[in-house]
Amino acid sequence: MNLASLLETWGDANVLAAGGVLIGLVFGFAAQRTRFCARAAVLECCEGQAGERLSVWLLAFGACLFSVQLLVSMGWLKPSVSRFMAQPGSISGAVLGGLCFGAGMILTRGCASRLLVLSANGNLRALLSGLVFAVTVQATVGGWLAPLKLQLTQLWPVDGGPSRDLLQVTGLGPTGGLVLSALGLVIGLAFFLRHHAGRWALGLGAALAGSTIAMGWGLTQAIASASFEPVAVQSLSFSSPSAEWLMRVLSTANAASWGFDTGVLPGTFLGSLIGALVGREFKLEGFKTENKLGHYLTGAILMGFGAVLAGGCTVGAGMTGGSIFALTAWTTLISIWAGAGLAWRLSKSMGWAI
Repeated sequence: MNLASLLETWGDANVLAAGGVLIGLVFGFAAQRTRFCARAAVLECCEGQAGERLSVWLLAFGACLFSVQLLVSMGWLKPSVSRFMAQPGSISGAVLGGLCFGAGMILTRGCASRLLVLSANGNLRALLSGLVFAVTVQATVGGWLAPLKLQLTQLWPVDGGPSRDLLQVTGLGPTGGLVLSALGLVIGLAFFLRHHAGRWALGLGAALAGSTIAMGWGLTQAIASASFEPVAVQSLSFSSPSAEWLMRVLSTANAASWGFDTGVLPGTFLGSLIGALVGREFKLEGFKTENKLGHYLTGAILMGFGAVLAGGCTVGAGMTGGSIFALTAWTTLISIWAGAGLAWRLSKSMGWAI
């Protein structure tokens, strides 16, 4: 059965949601087994011990860049139609939102995707933080934090189109994007082999986690090309799906229609749960004496507000948007690392557990 027949039989929304579940499942399993975590990578850099966790993140990011740019070079993905390019953006939102998100993930001990992965492993601290994160995302999208978000994004707006495409702004073009992404993959692989020589299963898992971004882009682009209805070309993100599922649980009447985002969260949760069970790592964990509830809640609020302000999280903006060389996405990713570094330094100076 080809894609057109599949869409005709089951409908665009159901096929998109099913694809989101499958790709999320792969990401969740790979992220759990490899301990893929942007926060851990940042901490290694801050502590001058860049090694095991950073190498996993770099390999995943390199695989993400190269696989997505390969799709672009083959004509199977048109980045110009994505929200990262076609719609107006905000440099100020990317900077301020990234700083907030980076600081928040230090306090909560994980970014949005990592909290979901840990929740599926029985970590109740991550589950609570994830719920607060989802509430804050919704409050920022259409609640009492929305006016503040609007004011901050209007400080330095950027028009949609070529001005949001780094490859066009710099004159590198598609060929330059493919070359840069290949270089990123080589650097990630070399760094990984330096710290994980012989651990091919771990390397394949990290590369698979990064490649799920290309899977998401490829699936939604293919469905958009085959469908008679407008379909958003997108890939993995964990901020908007969190708010979507929150609204779906609270009120089905106000929930968004089914789509790719609908399947990503349950798929990732299930994939991580399977990974934890396979590795015998499932364990219920609550708050301990050294775990400060205020830090988790504050961090979750900062992450939720920052994700909406910046247009995505470490995966949704940093990897999904970064893989097509969107200007605001790379600004967000750099700002997230900067915000995390500042929060790490503050935590050290205050004697807080990190």
